[in-house]
Amino acid sequence: MSRLPQSKRSLRAVGVVVGALAAAEVVSWAASYCLLGEVDDAVAVPRGEAVVVLGHADPGPIAGRDNRQRVRAGLRSRRLPDSRLIFSGGAVAGPVPEAELMARHATDRFGYAGPLELETTSRSTWENIAAVIPMIEDADRIIIVSEPVHALKARLFLRRQRPDLAARLARARDYRAGEYLLHKPAVVALGLVDLGLSVWVPGWARNSANGLAGVRRLLARVQPKRARKSPRRSSPSVISSRAAA
Repeated sequence: MSRLPQSKRSLRAVGVVVGALAAAEVVSWAASYCLLGEVDDAVAVPRGEAVVVLGHADPGPIAGRDNRQRVRAGLRSRRLPDSRLIFSGGAVAGPVPEAELMARHATDRFGYAGPLELETTSRSTWENIAAVIPMIEDADRIIIVSEPVHALKARLFLRRQRPDLAARLARARDYRAGEYLLHKPAVVALGLVDLGLSVWVPGWARNSANGLAGVRRLLARVQPKRARKSPRRSSPSVISSRAAA
């Protein structure tokens, strides 16, 4: 008889875990479809497509897990062979900007050789968007890539900063069912907290980097050890939007 309560507790624990995983999947899927524009994401566009991949705090010397995931999502989000791939992120947690770490991973690991631009000064999502606007404002289709909840926050910031560009937003392929399943609940929970603060707390969107920079550096230092191997010698080829046109 004493085993029954223990069995119930075990079943309850399993139910909680399954529920958390399922909730993270649903939230991620829904976030990937929110705040999109009216542009058709399946046709060619006269002035091309810009795919913006947002960086995550990363000590280097090579791209960590989160940035590797974002690079993969960015590459598969491209609809056109000549899409401009833009990596955005400054040196928040280490000496090398996040954008450079992601660009190296795209070129070294995946052999990417298409149009490529780097934005290496931003230190927050708000700054990411402000810094890439000059790179994307001439594109007919804009795709923002990150974890789905974070990408949703970035689309919100684009709507605040440049409402005229919001109609050009198309869905990124940054959500796949079951992808990074165990990692997803924590990412979604933190993302929702930050999204809520950005929506409801005045000034949070612009100034959150000042308070969170130390936290981002701390979290970045617990990246898996395999992310700290020495980088390969090759460097990304950076092509400006004008040169690629």
